[in-house]
Amino acid sequence: MAKLIYTAISSLDGYVADAEGNFDWSVPDEEVHRFVNDLERPIGTYLLGRRMYEVMRYWDSAPTDNEEPSAGQEYAKIWQATDKIVYSKSLDRVSAGKTRIEREFQPEAIKHLKASATRDVSVGGPTLAAQAVKLGLVDECHLFLSPVVVGGGNPALPDNVRLGLELLDERRFGNGVVHLHYRVKA
Repeated sequence: MAKLIYTAISSLDGYVADAEGNFDWSVPDEEVHRFVNDLERPIGTYLLGRRMYEVMRYWDSAPTDNEEPSAGQEYAKIWQATDKIVYSKSLDRVSAGKTRIEREFQPEAIKHLKASATRDVSVGGPTLAAQAVKLGLVDECHLFLSPVVVGGGNPALPDNVRLGLELLDERRFGNGVVHLHYRVKA
């Protein structure tokens, strides 16, 4: 059975974007990006909300060829090869290959996907992830804490949810980012 994994890069105070919607402070350097790539390679399907899909569309056509590939080029290859499901009531179509739209986030469909998938599933975007967390669908979390406090904005984790977590791994990076890998306790 596949796991549903939530990964987020957040400020130290827990926001993926500040009050103005900016997240430029969260752009990973090469070291962090390569680590993220290693986490993303085993993913078979991305579940995305509309806003996260719109942010991530850059990777649909990002360059993937160069004599010395960067972490970004490697990620573009990973992204382009992975199936994507976008949950949106307003999108009419998607521009990327291997991508389809679903109108409703249905817990039973996610449970079926996890049960039938041969590779893990990633839920991206804090709004969609909040739904998955509240429904008890998320199995693991990868949180990247950036060395910045933004004072408010879009939270990485939902309010009014209590989860027991088991720390599986941690890592410090040269730029001050800290990675925390948790399993959700049953």
